[in-house]
Amino acid sequence: MDFAEARRNMVESQVRPNDVTDLRIQKAMSTTPREIFLPADLRDQAYVEREINYAPGRYLLRARDFAKLVALAAPQPNELVLNAICGSGYSTAILAQLSEMVVSLDSDEGMANAAQDNLTSLGFGNAAVITGDPWKGAENQGPFDLIFLGGAIARRPNVLLDQLAVGGRLATILRKDGVSRGVLYRRSQDVVSVKEYFDAATSSVLAGFEEEKGFVF
Repeated sequence: MDFAEARRNMVESQVRPNDVTDLRIQKAMSTTPREIFLPADLRDQAYVEREINYAPGRYLLRARDFAKLVALAAPQPNELVLNAICGSGYSTAILAQLSEMVVSLDSDEGMANAAQDNLTSLGFGNAAVITGDPWKGAENQGPFDLIFLGGAIARRPNVLLDQLAVGGRLATILRKDGVSRGVLYRRSQDVVSVKEYFDAATSSVLAGFEEEKGFVF
């Protein structure tokens, strides 16, 4: 399989036509080998137009949803970013090309180690992967200009929002009432606002961000 050609086709058919006009994002996605972040038996599916479940609780968003979420997040070259669930490291690889430094979390030590190996093999020196609880974030490493949650959540990530710098953003996909929407939280002093932006296809809620179960009397 010609992966380089598949990447070009992915950008031309799934990214560019869906209002992702930032050339930095297009370049990052067209040059980053998405396939190396998947197990060997799934690499031929790296560029199909669907979400890929590549490990328990780990999903690679379809390119369209991922690109729109990165565009919504709008990482800048001088920013410190927290990638709250990095999985095998693909989202970190993209964010590292768009920002100054990325701190990435994964709750699974083996997954975190694999992500760091993947990033090191591609020469990323501005990304560090640590093992930790994504819900709790990385308070000692912040405050962050941007927090990225590359999947769906079903409840407000209050602990992470507290780790945003003033003017900072948190980009994710909010799933409620069976509908998934790309959203952006923004901190202004002690107030955090949220706005919905685009429809997303994912229905898989990130581990630790499921809807809280209420008491039943």
